[in-house]
Amino acid sequence: MPRVPGQIDVAKSEAILDAAVEVIGERGLAAPMAAIARRAGVSKQTVYNHYGSKAELMRALMNRRVEAITAPLRDPEAAGNPAQALEAYARSVLETVVTNKSYSMLRVIILGVGEMPDIAQEVFEAGPLSARRQLAAFLKTETELGRMNVEDFDQAAEFFSGMVMGHSQLRSLLRLPSDKTQEQYGRLAKEAAERFMRAYAP
Repeated sequence: MPRVPGQIDVAKSEAILDAAVEVIGERGLAAPMAAIARRAGVSKQTVYNHYGSKAELMRALMNRRVEAITAPLRDPEAAGNPAQALEAYARSVLETVVTNKSYSMLRVIILGVGEMPDIAQEVFEAGPLSARRQLAAFLKTETELGRMNVEDFDQAAEFFSGMVMGHSQLRSLLRLPSDKTQEQYGRLAKEAAERFMRAYAP
Protein backbone atom coordinates (compact mmCIF):
# COMPACT_ATOMS: atom_id res chain seq x y z
CA MET A 1 0.00 0.00 0.00
CA PRO A 2 1.50 3.40 -0.96
CA ARG A 3 2.19 5.83 1.84
CA VAL A 4 0.14 8.98 2.16
CA PRO A 5 1.98 12.35 2.05
CA GLY A 6 2.03 12.70 5.85
CA GLN A 7 3.70 9.33 6.21
CA ILE A 8 6.29 10.26 3.59
CA ASP A 9 7.08 13.51 5.44
CA VAL A 10 7.54 11.62 8.71
CA ALA A 11 9.79 9.06 7.01
CA LYS A 12 11.91 11.81 5.47
CA SER A 13 12.14 13.67 8.77
CA GLU A 14 13.34 10.53 10.54
CA ALA A 15 15.85 9.82 7.77
CA ILE A 16 17.20 13.36 8.03
CA LEU A 17 17.51 13.17 11.82
CA ASP A 18 19.20 9.76 11.67
CA ALA A 19 21.63 11.07 9.07
CA ALA A 20 22.32 14.19 11.14
CA VAL A 21 23.29 12.11 14.18
CA GLU A 22 25.78 10.14 12.07
CA VAL A 23 27.23 13.02 10.05
CA ILE A 24 27.52 15.49 12.93
CA GLY A 25 29.00 12.74 15.09
CA GLU A 26 31.65 12.15 12.43
CA ARG A 27 32.34 15.68 11.19
CA GLY A 28 31.22 18.03 13.93
CA LEU A 29 28.79 20.92 13.99
CA ALA A 30 30.42 22.43 10.91
CA ALA A 31 29.18 19.49 8.83
CA PRO A 32 27.33 20.97 5.83
CA MET A 33 23.62 20.38 5.43
CA ALA A 34 24.41 18.96 2.00
CA ALA A 35 26.34 16.10 3.60
CA ILE A 36 23.39 15.34 5.87
CA ALA A 37 21.07 15.41 2.86
CA ARG A 38 23.27 12.94 0.94
CA ARG A 39 23.38 10.55 3.90
CA ALA A 40 19.59 10.79 4.25
CA GLY A 41 19.04 10.23 0.53
CA VAL A 42 17.19 13.51 0.04
CA SER A 43 17.96 16.87 -1.54
CA LYS A 44 19.51 19.71 0.42
CA GLN A 45 16.35 21.72 -0.23
CA THR A 46 14.31 18.98 1.43
CA VAL A 47 16.45 19.29 4.55
CA TYR A 48 15.88 23.04 4.61
CA ASN A 49 12.16 22.56 3.97
CA HIS A 50 11.97 20.42 7.11
CA TYR A 51 14.51 22.35 9.20
CA GLY A 52 15.25 25.90 8.17
CA SER A 53 18.65 26.11 9.88
CA LYS A 54 21.28 24.06 11.67
CA ALA A 55 19.92 25.35 14.99
CA GLU A 56 16.41 24.12 14.13
CA LEU A 57 17.82 20.75 13.11
CA MET A 58 19.66 20.43 16.43
CA ARG A 59 16.51 21.34 18.35
CA ALA A 60 14.62 18.61 16.49
CA LEU A 61 17.36 16.10 17.30
CA MET A 62 17.21 16.99 20.99
CA ASN A 63 13.41 16.91 21.01
CA ARG A 64 13.42 13.40 19.58
CA ARG A 65 16.01 12.24 22.05
CA VAL A 66 14.20 13.72 25.06
CA GLU A 67 10.89 12.27 23.87
CA ALA A 68 12.45 8.80 23.92
CA ILE A 69 14.20 9.27 27.28
CA THR A 70 11.10 10.60 29.05
CA ALA A 71 8.67 8.06 27.57
CA PRO A 72 8.56 6.01 30.83
CA LEU A 73 7.07 9.02 32.62
CA ARG A 74 4.06 8.77 30.31
CA ASP A 75 3.76 4.98 30.24
CA PRO A 76 0.17 4.03 31.10
CA GLU A 77 1.39 0.72 32.54
CA ALA A 78 3.18 2.65 35.29
CA ALA A 79 0.20 4.86 36.05
CA GLY A 80 -0.33 5.05 39.79
CA ASN A 81 3.15 3.70 40.53
CA PRO A 82 5.65 6.59 40.57
CA ALA A 83 8.47 4.36 41.82
CA GLN A 84 8.09 2.10 38.77
CA ALA A 85 7.96 5.08 36.42
CA LEU A 86 11.04 6.68 37.99
CA GLU A 87 13.01 3.43 37.83
CA ALA A 88 12.12 3.02 34.15
CA TYR A 89 13.04 6.65 33.50
CA ALA A 90 16.39 6.16 35.24
CA ARG A 91 17.07 3.09 33.09
CA SER A 92 16.21 5.10 29.99
CA VAL A 93 18.62 7.87 30.98
CA LEU A 94 21.42 5.42 31.69
CA GLU A 95 20.88 3.55 28.42
CA THR A 96 21.27 6.85 26.57
CA VAL A 97 24.37 7.84 28.52
CA VAL A 98 26.20 4.61 27.81
CA THR A 99 25.31 4.57 24.10
CA ASN A 100 28.42 5.73 22.26
CA LYS A 101 26.48 6.75 19.14
CA SER A 102 24.32 9.10 21.14
CA TYR A 103 27.16 10.72 23.04
CA SER A 104 29.55 10.98 20.10
CA MET A 105 27.27 13.70 18.75
CA LEU A 106 27.10 15.43 22.14
CA ARG A 107 30.89 15.49 22.32
CA VAL A 108 31.20 17.26 18.97
CA ILE A 109 28.47 19.70 19.97
CA ILE A 110 30.46 20.65 23.07
CA LEU A 111 33.58 21.08 20.96
CA GLY A 112 31.83 23.29 18.42
CA VAL A 113 29.54 25.48 20.48
CA GLY A 114 32.19 28.14 20.99
CA GLU A 115 31.71 29.15 17.37
CA MET A 116 27.95 28.53 17.34
CA PRO A 117 26.46 29.82 20.63
CA ASP A 118 22.94 29.85 19.16
CA ILE A 119 23.15 26.09 18.72
CA ALA A 120 24.41 25.67 22.28
CA GLN A 121 21.27 27.41 23.54
CA GLU A 122 19.04 25.26 21.32
CA VAL A 123 20.70 22.05 22.51
CA PHE A 124 20.42 22.98 26.19
CA GLU A 125 16.81 24.13 26.04
CA ALA A 126 15.53 21.26 23.90
CA GLY A 127 17.71 18.66 25.62
CA PRO A 128 18.65 18.73 29.34
CA LEU A 129 16.30 21.56 30.30
CA SER A 130 13.32 19.99 28.56
CA ALA A 131 13.96 16.60 30.18
CA ARG A 132 14.23 18.19 33.62
CA ARG A 133 11.00 20.13 33.10
CA GLN A 134 9.14 16.98 32.05
CA LEU A 135 10.42 15.16 35.14
CA ALA A 136 9.42 18.15 37.29
CA ALA A 137 5.94 18.09 35.74
CA PHE A 138 5.67 14.37 36.56
CA LEU A 139 6.64 15.05 40.19
CA LYS A 140 4.09 17.85 40.38
CA THR A 141 1.33 15.56 39.12
CA GLU A 142 2.30 12.78 41.54
CA THR A 143 2.33 15.26 44.43
CA GLU A 144 -1.09 16.61 43.49
CA LEU A 145 -2.41 13.03 43.43
CA GLY A 146 -1.02 12.43 46.92
CA ARG A 147 1.50 9.77 45.88
CA MET A 148 4.53 12.00 46.59
CA ASN A 149 5.30 15.07 48.66
CA VAL A 150 7.56 17.39 46.68
CA GLU A 151 7.74 21.12 47.35
CA ASP A 152 10.31 22.32 44.79
CA PHE A 153 9.67 20.25 41.66
CA ASP A 154 12.58 21.62 39.60
CA GLN A 155 15.06 21.09 42.41
CA ALA A 156 13.81 17.56 43.07
CA ALA A 157 14.07 16.75 39.36
CA GLU A 158 17.66 17.97 39.38
CA PHE A 159 18.40 15.88 42.47
CA PHE A 160 17.06 12.73 40.83
CA SER A 161 18.98 13.33 37.62
CA GLY A 162 22.19 13.76 39.60
CA MET A 163 21.57 10.55 41.55
CA VAL A 164 21.13 8.60 38.34
CA MET A 165 23.85 10.10 36.17
CA GLY A 166 26.69 10.28 38.67
CA HIS A 167 29.99 10.07 36.79
CA SER A 168 28.53 7.97 33.97
CA GLN A 169 27.92 10.96 31.72
CA LEU A 170 31.42 12.34 32.24
CA ARG A 171 33.00 8.95 31.55
CA SER A 172 31.02 8.70 28.33
CA LEU A 173 31.96 12.21 27.20
CA LEU A 174 35.63 11.42 27.88
CA ARG A 175 35.32 8.19 25.86
CA LEU A 176 36.18 6.11 28.90
CA PRO A 177 34.72 2.61 29.08
CA SER A 178 31.76 2.14 31.36
CA ASP A 179 32.67 1.04 34.88
CA LYS A 180 29.32 -0.77 35.31
CA THR A 181 27.57 -3.72 33.69
CA GLN A 182 24.01 -3.50 32.41
CA GLU A 183 22.92 -5.40 35.51
CA GLN A 184 24.66 -2.86 37.75
CA TYR A 185 22.99 -0.01 35.88
CA GLY A 186 19.65 -1.72 36.47
CA ARG A 187 20.33 -1.96 40.20
CA LEU A 188 21.42 1.68 40.27
CA ALA A 189 18.17 2.76 38.60
CA LYS A 190 16.09 0.74 41.07
CA GLU A 191 17.91 2.00 44.14
CA ALA A 192 17.82 5.63 42.96
CA ALA A 193 14.05 5.39 42.49
CA GLU A 194 13.53 3.71 45.87
CA ARG A 195 15.67 6.20 47.79
CA PHE A 196 14.08 9.13 46.00
CA MET A 197 10.60 7.87 46.85
CA ARG A 198 11.54 7.52 50.51
CA ALA A 199 12.90 11.06 50.54
CA TYR A 200 9.68 12.44 49.07
CA ALA A 201 7.16 10.07 50.63
CA PRO A 202 3.72 11.60 51.25
